[in-house]
Amino acid sequence: MAPPFSPVGIDHVVLLIDDMDRALQFYFEVMGCRPGYSYPALGMEQVWCGSSLIVLWDITHPGGRTALPPVAGGRNVDHICIATSPFDHQELRTHLERHGVEISREAFHGGARGMGHSFYIHDPFGNKIEIKGPAEYPDGRTA
Repeated sequence: MAPPFSPVGIDHVVLLIDDMDRALQFYFEVMGCRPGYSYPALGMEQVWCGSSLIVLWDITHPGGRTALPPVAGGRNVDHICIATSPFDHQELRTHLERHGVEISREAFHGGARGMGHSFYIHDPFGNKIEIKGPAEYPDGRTA
């Protein structure tokens, strides 16, 4: 059975860094990115890369403790976020359960398209994937 959504592109990629000033200088000056959302309590800054976000998460900041890469040659990417069409949250839960995929976390937060619902899962290789629905607004519309 097909998933209850259609992928529409990459919303954001989260890179683990250990020097925020140096990272921001590189992404602004070298890559031409623009400032995005800021989450100082998490040690996280987002930069716009076209219509997608690159999230810089400082693993030396207390808020970055959960982002630490695995020991001994760990990874530098925390997760990839797939932007999707609107979907029914319960249908997604059922779809994932049918395929034996556990939801590790559900959240409502910002991304390249605005504030929306996210479901975090892991692929068979341990890579974290965020499935992110479209932006939702206080009046109930989605974009």
